[in-house]
Amino acid sequence: MPTCLPLVVRRCHTCASERFRPNGKFRVNANHKLIDAWLLVLCTACGATAKLTVLERMNVRSVRPELLHRMHDNDPALAGELLQDPVVRRRNRAALDWSDAWRLDTGEPALRDREVIDTAVRFVARIPVRPVRLIAEGCGLSRAEVERLVEDGKLVSAVRLSGKVTDDFTFTLKR
Repeated sequence: MPTCLPLVVRRCHTCASERFRPNGKFRVNANHKLIDAWLLVLCTACGATAKLTVLERMNVRSVRPELLHRMHDNDPALAGELLQDPVVRRRNRAALDWSDAWRLDTGEPALRDREVIDTAVRFVARIPVRPVRLIAEGCGLSRAEVERLVEDGKLVSAVRLSGKVTDDFTFTLKR
């Protein structure tokens, strides 16, 4: 589950840094019947403000009133939702850096003592994480040991365990 908003990977025009911290604030500007809205992000190196376009020259009546209220209230949950929206990221040529922005909640502390562990992993947000890392942290193993278990056929899953996943998956670990 996420612990904070992820960093935005995009080049800063002031200092050439590549990381921005979203602060959850929005800027909304209306001109007659058209509206623009941006999510404000701050450069981690120089503190310069950049704008990620959320709405661009849209008719005010076509925007849901609850969305406008959430933007006016600077809703941090809305900022998180918009950062995960691929359309917003593509429009702004930005990527997300989830390093140190998530935590693993295992729910069961006694997983290490079992011979067979059949587990379902559920993502609260679409955070790209390596399954090997999740399994290692959740089961109290090293990543090298988890990779060895995969090679030996003692750790199986319907999803590919190499690479990154963002969707729920299950795995079975036999010791």
